[in-house]
Amino acid sequence: MKKTELLIKNKNGESLAAQLITPMNGQINSIAIFAHCFTCSSSLAVVRNISSELTRHGISVLDFDFTGLGHSDGDFSETTFSNNVSDIIAVNEFLTENYIAPTILIGHSLGGAAVIIAANKLPNIQAVVSIAAPSYVKHVIKLFEGLEDSITENGEAVLSIGGRPFKIKKEFIDDLEAHNLEDEVKLLRKPLLLLHSPQDLIVGIENAASLYHKAHHPKSFISLDGADHLISSKEDAFYVAEVISSWVKRYVVIKKDEKVEKYEEDVKDTDGEQVLVYHETIVPFTSHIYTKTHHIYGDEPVEFGGDDLGLSPYELLNAAIGSCTVLTLKLYAQRKQWDLKEVFVYLSYSRKHAAELKLEIEEMGQLDHISKKIKLVGNLTEEQRSKLMEIASKCPVHKTVASKVYFETQLIS
Repeated sequence: MKKTELLIKNKNGESLAAQLITPMNGQINSIAIFAHCFTCSSSLAVVRNISSELTRHGISVLDFDFTGLGHSDGDFSETTFSNNVSDIIAVNEFLTENYIAPTILIGHSLGGAAVIIAANKLPNIQAVVSIAAPSYVKHVIKLFEGLEDSITENGEAVLSIGGRPFKIKKEFIDDLEAHNLEDEVKLLRKPLLLLHSPQDLIVGIENAASLYHKAHHPKSFISLDGADHLISSKEDAFYVAEVISSWVKRYVVIKKDEKVEKYEEDVKDTDGEQVLVYHETIVPFTSHIYTKTHHIYGDEPVEFGGDDLGLSPYELLNAAIGSCTVLTLKLYAQRKQWDLKEVFVYLSYSRKHAAELKLEIEEMGQLDHISKKIKLVGNLTEEQRSKLMEIASKCPVHKTVASKVYFETQLIS
């Protein structure tokens, strides 16, 4: 995927920070606008993860920060829910003038309410997706419990969300109460997909039920069983993206010309080698690992600056050793007709000093160390177990890693 940073003017002339995420070749055939949740920003994990997956399905995504949030200009305390709706309309106009007209609106939580209202004002929108949205926007007032008196008496109060202070004014609450989302969804004459978790503790599942019953067909509901309100689990976010991409294709033509398909095939082509590792710019360390028939992710853990979307380099190395060990033992046992039913190989990588490893060598500094523990399940004699442990160290990948390897590195155009 490619990421293009954009600044989009809202109706007041303030700049909204946005990023347009497109397929690897930059080809734009359809665009979805993603509206984030209340006081959140486009950097939220669920926005990033869903956008990344949708783009893999050929749907470009425009993520942006509402006025006064994230990297956008403006003062959040001076904004209202109506401003959120107008920001979506401003983004829609920008994309229509500079790229192509968006066809999909996706919103999360209060952003999910905003896209339903915005969709009624935008004739170019062909499909609407609302995730964990309240059925009436004044639901957000629940977050202000204990501050009502201060807001009434002083006209404002400071609300702490996620450890960050946000000034809320009475005008914000008045504006929320002026919008009736149930009436808006009745007016919607566009395909609507509602996604909501039964375990959502912020916006209850009854909100999705109300919206669904008020909406006209075609309408769909997907239960995100086990997910939290922020869809913080990567697995849940990817599931949401897969559902959206499959659902939306019934209502929006996702064009894909021959040139685009050829480009994507060229990118995934291993060029005669066994493996291709491709890094995309949208995420810090996530890489796509391709063979002729398979695709997996590589990444770094969150504590090292990654998104933990795939195996780390050393986890991949251990996986290669482990899978080779398992296959070697199974094949050997089959050939010997031994009753080996299951093999478990537990591996970990670390760096240790020779003394820690009880090695009588004069190597200075720390040494690469791989711990390899094997569990054999089956009706095996002690002699057979002993032989299998000997064979475990003779698998091809184990022998390759244990020996000196000669690398040949070339820079190609």
